[in-house]
Amino acid sequence: MRVPAKPPLESLRRNLEKQRTRGKRMPRDGFLRETFSLPREEARAKAREWFDRWPKQAYWTEIESWCERPGDVIEFTMRRLPSAD
Repeated sequence: MRVPAKPPLESLRRNLEKQRTRGKRMPRDGFLRETFSLPREEARAKAREWFDRWPKQAYWTEIESWCERPGDVIEFTMRRLPSAD
């Protein structure tokens, strides 16, 4: 019994390269994300601004990840749903 040949992947490879070079990649889970790197107090203010503008109950807003950088700088990623449907 003969095993079928694999399909050519060149077209798929080109499409992926185009998307990567454009820099626009939509997360598969539908959340919008934005990453900030700010001094501690400005980081707190930015997080409060996000929670005030997009309430957690409606948009599932949350701080997805964070870490401390040298010089009391906080790098963090906020995420939320695009709408409150």
